Amino acid sequence: MNIRFTGPLGCILALGTPGGPAPRPADAGARMIADARRGAMIIELAPVDLPAHASHHEVAQPPVAILQVPAGGWIYGFHVEVVDADGRLLPPEIVHHFNLIDPDHRELFLPISRRLVAAGKETGDQRLPWLLFGLPLERGSRVLASAMVENPTPVAYRGARVRLVLPYVPDGRPWPFFRVFPWQLDVAFPVGDKSFDLPRGRWSKSYEGSPAVAGTVVAIGGHVHDLAEAIEFADATTGEVIYRAAPLTDSSGEVVGVPVGRLYRWRRLGVRIVPGHRYRVTVYYNNPSDAVIPDGGMGVVAGIFVPDRHMTWPAANPADSLYQQDLRHAMRLVGSEHDMNMHHAMSHH
Repeated sequence: MNIRFTGPLGCILALGTPGGPAPRPADAGARMIADARRGAMIIELAPVDLPAHASHHEVAQPPVAILQVPAGGWIYGFHVEVVDADGRLLPPEIVHHFNLIDPDHRELFLPISRRLVAAGKETGDQRLPWLLFGLPLERGSRVLASAMVENPTPVAYRGARVRLVLPYVPDGRPWPFFRVFPWQLDVAFPVGDKSFDLPRGRWSKSYEGSPAVAGTVVAIGGHVHDLAEAIEFADATTGEVIYRAAPLTDSSGEVVGVPVGRLYRWRRLGVRIVPGHRYRVTVYYNNPSDAVIPDGGMGVVAGIFVPDRHMTWPAANPADSLYQQDLRHAMRLVGSEHDMNMHHAMSHH
C-alpha cells in the first residue's frame, strides 16, 4: 500500500531511520483552508478516480493527510460533500465515512487520539446553535483527515475530491458561551477495524468504559450498518438508558440515517457523566439470512460533551501502547520501521 503524507508528520517520516536513505515524500494533494465567504474551514482530500458500480474494496482510497489548522476559531457543525474535477457536487452516497482526528489530545473514554468528526453517508448536515456551543481549534494545531469512498452509481467519475466543511466562529468573538468537545464510544473499541462479521439471527455487541473527565453530554448520534435494529448508550452503573435510536431506512431497508438526540433543554445543559461510572454502547442487529455477513456490522455513538468548569482536556500520551496501535491503524501504517518513525514524529513536534 502506498501511503502519502502531508504536514509535520510527513516531513519527519521522510527522514527515514538513522543511517538509511531518506525517501522522498509524495504530495498528497490535500489541503485545509479558512473560507471567509462560506464562514467555514474546509478540508479537501486528494483526488481519486471512481469506477462505476465500485465497492470501497475496488477503489483507490484518498491518502491519509496530516494538516495544520489555518485559523483559530470555534467549530459548530460539519457536513461532507464530494465534487468532481470541475467542482460539481456528486451523489452523497459516494462517501462511506470521513474521519477527522486530533492526534495531540486523548479520547474521552480511551487514551487514543481524540475524534473530532466521524461522519457517514447518513450523517447529513449537522449544526449546533453557534451562539451557545463551539469546538475550539487553535491555529497551527494538527489534524489527521481520512475518508473511505465507493461508487454505487452507474456513472464513473475522475478526479473526485471529498470535502469536510466545518462552519466556524472566528476567534475574538464573545461567543459561543460553552466550549464543547466531541467524543465517541464504539462497540469495536479499543483499536483496530470497527466493522465486524454479522452472525445469523438477532445479535448484539457492546463495549463499556469510563470518561477521563466529568462533564455533560449535550447531543449524541450514531452510525450503524444495514440490518441494525437499534443503537444504545447507557449508564452501566445505574442502568439508565441515556440514548436509544432505531436507524432510519428507505423502502429497500437500507440505512439512510440515525436520529440525533439533543439532550439539552431550556432548564438543563444535558446529561452529566462522571469518571466514577461505567458507560456502555450496545448495537442490536437482526440478520435474517442463513449465512454470516463478513464485515456486515458496525456500531458507534458519538456526541458533544461540555467538561465541568475549569476542567482541562487531557493531552495524548504518545508512549501509550493503545495510542500507538490506534494511530497506526488510523494512518494505515504497518511494520516496525513505521512504528519507530511514527513514535518519534508524535513525540517531537
